[in-house]
Amino acid sequence: MAMAIKINNIIRIPNAILTFCNNTQPIYTLVYFRIAFGLLMCASVLRFMLKGWVYDLYIKPSFFFTYQGFDWIVPFSPTVMYAAFVLLAITSLFIALGLFYRISSTLFFLLFTYIELIDKSNYLNHYYFISLIAFLMCWVPANRYFSVDAYIKPYIKSNVVPNWTVGILKLQIIIVYFFAGVAKLNYDWLILAMPLKIWLPAKYDVPLLGQLLDSEWVAYAFSWAGMLFDISIPFFLIINTTRLPAYMLVIIFHTLTALLFPVIGMFPFIMIFAASIFLPSHMHKKVIVTLENFFSFIFSQKSYVRTTVQKTYQPAPQYISIFFTLYFLVQIMLPFRYLLYKGPLFWTEEGYRFSWRVMLMEKAGYITFSVSDSLTKHTVEIINSDFLTPQQEKMMSTQPDMILQFAHHLKNVYQKKNFYNPIVRAESYISINGRGSQLYVNPNVNLASISECTPRSKWLLPFEEKITNGKY
Repeated sequence: MAMAIKINNIIRIPNAILTFCNNTQPIYTLVYFRIAFGLLMCASVLRFMLKGWVYDLYIKPSFFFTYQGFDWIVPFSPTVMYAAFVLLAITSLFIALGLFYRISSTLFFLLFTYIELIDKSNYLNHYYFISLIAFLMCWVPANRYFSVDAYIKPYIKSNVVPNWTVGILKLQIIIVYFFAGVAKLNYDWLILAMPLKIWLPAKYDVPLLGQLLDSEWVAYAFSWAGMLFDISIPFFLIINTTRLPAYMLVIIFHTLTALLFPVIGMFPFIMIFAASIFLPSHMHKKVIVTLENFFSFIFSQKSYVRTTVQKTYQPAPQYISIFFTLYFLVQIMLPFRYLLYKGPLFWTEEGYRFSWRVMLMEKAGYITFSVSDSLTKHTVEIINSDFLTPQQEKMMSTQPDMILQFAHHLKNVYQKKNFYNPIVRAESYISINGRGSQLYVNPNVNLASISECTPRSKWLLPFEEKITNGKY
């Protein structure tokens, strides 16, 4: 408690914000979000399993690219991994039903985040987003209305919740959109229309739009429109008079991205769902009432709705205010951590992940490794596919931290093959957003001797624009 008081003296939360957060609003928005989130996650997990990705990504690989500080997170046996995904589907369904909600939401968050942290070659922005939303869902009383929990324990029923329980979810979504827009405020995206100038012409077979996509002006229009959409849409969703047309724009924008870039999978649909939390509460109420009527054989009007009472909520405990203040400060600062590092962000990728940089870069290349015995000088040329899956090899070939991690893995492998103090070198060529291919990793550096904490500018070669007559 003393520590909380000291922190509170440093973090002063304006009274107007505290008053707003502790006031109440109808619970329908939170209940709607719980049901939609649970069903969407259940469908996503089942899709993941049916496509065979559990085996391809978490059982087939013999080596995994762990996150720094999370080396202890490793996959279990195939049986346990499949069981984890089955449990993930069950807990997401329980979230939708509001059954054992606190336990289910906590288990879902822990399981999903555990799976996400196994291998960073599988990193996607929307996986990170789901982990954050799942974490926030653990804290909110989304099971106090139209849930199995409330049916079993009528004393928990309520048709109001504190504003902060919905506000933290909205703020998280605002941060995603806004920083995705801020990330697009760069030379490549706005001035060169890259990488859309590369990607769009390849979509010539898209119905209706295909013939237009080969035009350069379309790439510029899409680049600027994408930036303006991301950076402004959260504010239009907040304002009452623009909320509905803004949400229609969300649907159009993400449907178009799903059509043009099917490789991004569930991301457009997740964002369409997430943005629906900004719709007026009376619209969410209509959805819930319709569901109540449909399931009236379980949640009868007599036993459920009429016994629901409005509760008076006490102000949020001090530790809750402090915790979420710190949480969102971290969320706001993380996208700017790249400023702490030397070298172009797209080149070194230091601070690239977890900063809402969505589809900003076309980075292609290849890499070959050699391992030498320090004593005998015997050298072996490495075939990457002998150690990595196609997905891992593709991701590793352009991401410096994964290149270094794989080099250390090769050192360990060849130490076991009686190589004395193995030296690992790499020859790598990279092309970024249509620029000419250039040497990436310093071929004279022994990567096996480089710590993962060493600045990447120390072992990557300098970035060169390579512009000729105004073109790359």
